[in-house]
Amino acid sequence: MTDGSTVADLGRFAASGRVPEAEVLARRARRWGWWFFVEAWLRGAKAWAVSILLYMVVTPLLYLTALGLGLGALVDRGAGSVDGVPYLVFVGPALLVSTVVMSVGGELTYPVMAGFKWQRLYYGPHATPATPEQIAVGQLVAVLVRFVVQAGVFWLLLVLFDAAPSGWSWLSVPAAVLTAAAFGAPLQAFAASLEDEGYQFAFVQRFVIMPMFLFAGTFFPLSVMPVALQWIGWVSPVWHGTQLARQATYGASEPLWLTLVHVAVLAGLALGGILVGRRIYARRLGS
Repeated sequence: MTDGSTVADLGRFAASGRVPEAEVLARRARRWGWWFFVEAWLRGAKAWAVSILLYMVVTPLLYLTALGLGLGALVDRGAGSVDGVPYLVFVGPALLVSTVVMSVGGELTYPVMAGFKWQRLYYGPHATPATPEQIAVGQLVAVLVRFVVQAGVFWLLLVLFDAAPSGWSWLSVPAAVLTAAAFGAPLQAFAASLEDEGYQFAFVQRFVIMPMFLFAGTFFPLSVMPVALQWIGWVSPVWHGTQLARQATYGASEPLWLTLVHVAVLAGLALGGILVGRRIYARRLGS
């Protein structure tokens, strides 16, 4: 989308006499097309900056107040602690990861369909030397940039609520972003594979994202669940990301091999989703 400020910037750039040759611009687009898409996405997102910022601040405040302080007071009074720490410290990093992953459901479903069909936003960049693969990667990276800020704001609130006692708690931010990529890249590929939206995205919200939020160890240790239901956590990116965030924020104890499994699962899902998504974008955009 082109706004008035962008047109003015282009006008000033053209009048400066510093416009590179067309071949140079094409070469830059072939090399950095994914980043140009990210830049364009971020410029467009400025129109919703206030509402995005309010969501980033208000959502964690509501969760930490209701679940961390309200429910946490009852849990601490009854059980004493969970995993050796107050309930607010236990649930805080899980809420950080979960809220970021839930935001993925909004950013990499309907906007992807809009890019291909409803608004055909991908066809403008595709008319440049940027490749469909770069457009796919640019879409994912742009959303992840937003999640870096969202996770960072949540982490700062965890510190203010005294729910992140470890000096390494900031590592919960990259853990949350990696989790978002692990869920978001396959979801983006799935959305790109659809020709029409026949309630598939609503199905994902209700029967994939919501169960992960409830049964992936967010509110209680996965080990207290019946064994027959623990597989929901094992296959869920939320559980793997939450465990990494808990290690960062309060030093939750896990064997090294399991930590490596968490990282490998999340990285594998992200990489696999990116590779599949690139192929689908290339097929649909006619590369």
